[in-house]
Amino acid sequence: MTADTVGGVWTYALELVRALAPFGTRVALATMGAPLAAHQWEQAEALPNLTIYESSYRLEWMNEPWDDVAAAGEWLLQLEAQVQPDLVHLNGLVHGALPWQRPVLAVVHSCVLSWWQAVKGEDAPEIWATYRRLVRQGLQAADAVVAPTGAMLRAAQELYGPFQQSAVIHNGASPQAFRPVTKEPFIFGMGRVWDEAKNLALLAQAAAGLPWPVYLAGDARHPATGQVLELPNVHFLGQLPASEVKHWLARASIYALPARYEPFGLSFLEAALAGCALVAGDIASLREVWGAAACYVPPQDAAALHNTLFSLIEGESVRLNAAARAQTRALQYTLARQVEEYGRLYQQLALVPSTTGLASTTSP
Repeated sequence: MTADTVGGVWTYALELVRALAPFGTRVALATMGAPLAAHQWEQAEALPNLTIYESSYRLEWMNEPWDDVAAAGEWLLQLEAQVQPDLVHLNGLVHGALPWQRPVLAVVHSCVLSWWQAVKGEDAPEIWATYRRLVRQGLQAADAVVAPTGAMLRAAQELYGPFQQSAVIHNGASPQAFRPVTKEPFIFGMGRVWDEAKNLALLAQAAAGLPWPVYLAGDARHPATGQVLELPNVHFLGQLPASEVKHWLARASIYALPARYEPFGLSFLEAALAGCALVAGDIASLREVWGAAACYVPPQDAAALHNTLFSLIEGESVRLNAAARAQTRALQYTLARQVEEYGRLYQQLALVPSTTGLASTTSP
């Protein structure tokens, strides 16, 4: 399995590895993007069925990555020869077209081109042409392509398809890991405030005048300018370890993230399991996952977000009912269900000859 160490895929990969352990499944995890942090090594070393193979190759969405992407491909093929796996599970998009010896599953957690359409409202510029070509080659060559929602899969098919085989497998979480405690009067959100997809800037804008404070877990410092935001009624908590995130979710009454782009939204699932009422951006993927169990606002409408939050604050019965609906819905998305669906697909792919390696290689 591959995973990057700089985003949510790391959490996804470790949770899946943990859920596979009772079935005797061992995982060799090839990491890219950046060296593992100390807390990531601690997480990995707690899993007896996991072996880490670490690298810092740049990822396909990073600046000028293609020499690293090609070198990473050679490294991954060497690992396959060394480890002799039954199956290759890629959490990146370009390496599916390598000449693998075993069946290949590629998971589209997100992609630059669908992000650009959702956030910018237009097609990605020509600078992303190489990315488009190599991702298309990688996904079309894979034996199967998985996405965490039907919305993400449809976007990937339109941008990069057709695929040999595809499936939707929703992400999952353990209900036991996110237990509510006595709820407190505040709103919680997670993500970098400068991330246009997460759209936390809109939440910060809507916070002014609310009777409850808004707490945001994430970096308030702009990565380019170094500017630090200071906004009324908004408290920035910085980067928090997973244990502290769970603590904040357990206490929060409302979880708000008016996202423009969120292919699944694992943070919503964690918040719902922790008993929070959900306020989400009105986008297809979140509607698919949460149905009537969340409150939705247009991602560009600060007034609508403010009013929705105000109504939940003032209406205790409305807020408690919303939290109960979200928690009930969240119980559909368990790790047990996720690993069962991946297990069926793993078994199916491992029993058929691989067809990967027939497309062009990933060299730009």
